[in-house]
Amino acid sequence: MLRISPPFPFGQPRTFRATLHGTVFSGRDDHIEQLQDGDVLRLIPDPPVQDAPEVWAHMETGEPIGHLPPDVSWWLWPWMAEGGAATGVLLCVRGREVPSWRRLLLEVSCVTS
Repeated sequence: MLRISPPFPFGQPRTFRATLHGTVFSGRDDHIEQLQDGDVLRLIPDPPVQDAPEVWAHMETGEPIGHLPPDVSWWLWPWMAEGGAATGVLLCVRGREVPSWRRLLLEVSCVTS
């Protein structure tokens, strides 16, 4: 069955780079050592009951490791919540010696049909 994505947000990039935020809370930073450049992450939107829903990056094991910045989530989340799909590939993984908001650089690709 062919899946048709919702209309893509006008003026937004279909492919872009972003850092992941929130990687130090709830033990998520323990997973960073398992990640490598080139790993593919699943991007999952928050449920719509959140006041400011975000788009989260999950490892293949299902563990959440961080979320996209708010200036990305404000336009990407509604599109994904309507059925749009995006994937992320880690471009650069850095350790605990780097500030948390700079540890993981992700390239996001939005799948449109």
